[in-house]
Amino acid sequence: MSTKFFTNQDHNTLFNKFKGVFDNNKDIEFFDALVGYFRASGYFKIRELLNDVPNIRILVGINVDQILSKFQSKGLLFQENADDTLQEFLSEIKKDIQEAQYTADIEKGILQFIEDICTRKIEVRAHPSKKLHAKIYIFKPENWSEHKTGSVITGSSNLTDAGLGGNGEGNFN
Repeated sequence: MSTKFFTNQDHNTLFNKFKGVFDNNKDIEFFDALVGYFRASGYFKIRELLNDVPNIRILVGINVDQILSKFQSKGLLFQENADDTLQEFLSEIKKDIQEAQYTADIEKGILQFIEDICTRKIEVRAHPSKKLHAKIYIFKPENWSEHKTGSVITGSSNLTDAGLGGNGEGNFN
């Protein structure tokens, strides 16, 4: 078994590590994350890397930002009764985006997040104690077994833009 340690210094960001894992493992079936904090900025940043991953599961131990919480609840409502809520759902989203101070990238990210919730590509859950501060990212390939390994990253970086090393500033300590 290979182990490699890296630190979030210079260009060794968590985002670049994720990109390397996804670029070199085209058969990832599950991306599982256990984090203290989950922010829209983090999801929007890595979402393109997750295009070919059918199952994304995120367990949040402390806090989810308001953007993700709000749109996840709308996506879950859509799942429960698609026929009755689709038009209302789309109308509310359109109105919310038109009235808010969103950029085109944020709008695209919100719509993608909602689609991911509706299609059950992503599952986000909160840990009941709200005191879980661990950070672990698990990449499991298709047909995973004891003979076909995946990848695991653990450390101190949350699934946020700062935790991923975005905009040249990282939240690495």
